Amino acid sequence: MTGKHRPVGVVIATRDRADSLAVTLRRLLALPERPLVVVADNASSDGTRAMITERFPEVRVLALPVNRGALARNDGVRALDTPYVAFSDDDSWWEPGALSTAARLLDAHPRLGLLSARTLVGTADAPDPLNDSLAGSPLGPAADLPGTQVLDFLGCAAIVRRSAFLDTGGYHRLLFFGAEETLLAYDLAARGWGIAHCPEVVAHHHPAPVPRAHRSAVVRRNELLTAWLRRPLPIALRRTRDLAVAARWDPEARRALRAALRARKPLPPHIERAVRRVEEASRER
Repeated sequence: MTGKHRPVGVVIATRDRADSLAVTLRRLLALPERPLVVVADNASSDGTRAMITERFPEVRVLALPVNRGALARNDGVRALDTPYVAFSDDDSWWEPGALSTAARLLDAHPRLGLLSARTLVGTADAPDPLNDSLAGSPLGPAADLPGTQVLDFLGCAAIVRRSAFLDTGGYHRLLFFGAEETLLAYDLAARGWGIAHCPEVVAHHHPAPVPRAHRSAVVRRNELLTAWLRRPLPIALRRTRDLAVAARWDPEARRALRAALRARKPLPPHIERAVRRVEEASRER
């Protein structure tokens, strides 16, 4: 899909959320930037693909044969050739002008690999709690980056430099879905790309309720797998017991741990030090 005249494309990964996806697509296609939009459909069974074809013919659909979770975003990025790619979920969209602002920031800062936006939640436009955490990052500013340096972001409020995203391999296959953003941030930083929180770029998120216990278990498992994939051995070992707890609800957890051990590649020392600074600041809040 060509993006010669539009610097930012949008990728949405979805599964069985046709109604909310339709709202998101209407919002995105009404933006003054008129971005190219790719929907990576994770084998939906609710008529999602037919809905897009009928109501939004300008949107490209990647009809994935199975549910690939967050990896569907990787497929979407590869389907575009725009220099920058914004991620939306099927319940989120971008403020008018946000994509143009992001493109200017990315143009002006060649080392910037990922831009984290400010997120407003629901019809009341309530600030997402993550906004303050990112804005207050102990990593502070960098001379060659806008905003504040961070090592995390919200998946539906991020805009990436496509070449940087592909340089890292994108979202990791082991995490599937849930807290997958942190590992991508680590991998971008490890390869020299900057990650910055830029509150002048705004995303809107209208999430549907998710069962808390299930979401918490998924996040815990993926945080622990991330530790085994990228953190020093003593840190990973301290968290192994929690992974065993996660395995009680997820029979795939032990298999994922074995795969993580095979794929283990600890962060460079300077990035590990930055991660510890962020963790220490989080504990002090």
